[in-house]
Amino acid sequence: VPSIHDQPIVSEFPDVFSEELPGIPPVCEVEFNIELIPGSEPISKAPYRMAPIELKELKDQLQELLERGFIHPSVSPWGAPVLFVKKKDGGMRLCIDYRELNKITI
Repeated sequence: VPSIHDQPIVSEFPDVFSEELPGIPPVCEVEFNIELIPGSEPISKAPYRMAPIELKELKDQLQELLERGFIHPSVSPWGAPVLFVKKKDGGMRLCIDYRELNKITI
C-alpha cells in the first residue's frame, strides 16, 4: 500500500510533513451551526452496497480516523452514504455523498 512518504515532495520537505498528525482541535468557544431550510427533517440515507474488500477498507479507514482523533462515534439521526473511488495509485479514496444534505442547507 503506497504511503504519503513515498511521494518525492514529502521526502524533500520532511519538516512540513509531520510523522504524527494531531487530532481534531480542542473544543473552542466559537459556536458553529449549519443553517437548514425551516421545517427540514433529519436525512439518513441507506448505505450503498459494498464488496467485501470495500467494506474491510471502510472499517480500516474509519478505525484509523478514530485512532487519530479526526472523527468520533455518533448517534446522530443524520447520515450520509459513503462510497470508494479508485485512486491513480490503486488505493481507495473514501467519498461521502452529501447531496441530500446540501439540498436543504441555506
